[in-house]
Amino acid sequence: MSFKWSKVFDNRRARKFFIAALALLVGWPLVAWVAAKRLIVSAELSRADALVVLAGSSAYNERTRLAASLFREGRAPKIILTDDGLLSGWSNELQRNPLFVEREAESLVGAGVPRAEIEQLPQKVSGTHDEALAALDYAESHGLHSLLIVTSSYHSRRALWTFRTVFAGSGVSVGLASVAPGDQMPRPAVWWLRPRGWSAVAGEYLKFVYYWLRYR
Repeated sequence: MSFKWSKVFDNRRARKFFIAALALLVGWPLVAWVAAKRLIVSAELSRADALVVLAGSSAYNERTRLAASLFREGRAPKIILTDDGLLSGWSNELQRNPLFVEREAESLVGAGVPRAEIEQLPQKVSGTHDEALAALDYAESHGLHSLLIVTSSYHSRRALWTFRTVFAGSGVSVGLASVAPGDQMPRPAVWWLRPRGWSAVAGEYLKFVYYWLRYR
């Protein structure tokens, strides 16, 4: 009976494939956790001239809650909102679809922030870079020297990088506070089990690469 080398090679390939698949299965949760954690940063600023809440229709509740908490702690005397121009769901009270920025303002007021201390930037923004430009224009025109950015966990690294890039040389200090994952955003250990997690984590890496190539 002749010996068939092709079977040996096929068996070797099968074993290598099985080992690689097993390693991926075992190692993926750790890789996914590290990838998510790498996106989360903060930049301490004990006090600022204003808080800037970045727009985000899918996460505005957690961002406004954090901003209201920071305001009550005395971290800044006013809150600035950016406007992405997106409409939210139907409001029976208003009998229309309010903008998300309107819902953010109402959420802040409901959390104890005086309406007089909430200001909406006039520019419509279509991304984090636009928000940074609008915030810089506001800071320079109002004589502000420091801003504390408020955003969601997985957006924090790109947001901080973008604001620091835009504000470089302006003399305006930029800090960042991010919401801990687990509220509207999935936790680092399980983000890959949820569709929102893929948008928030995997999608964020793609956006960061795009921003780095375009705005650095």
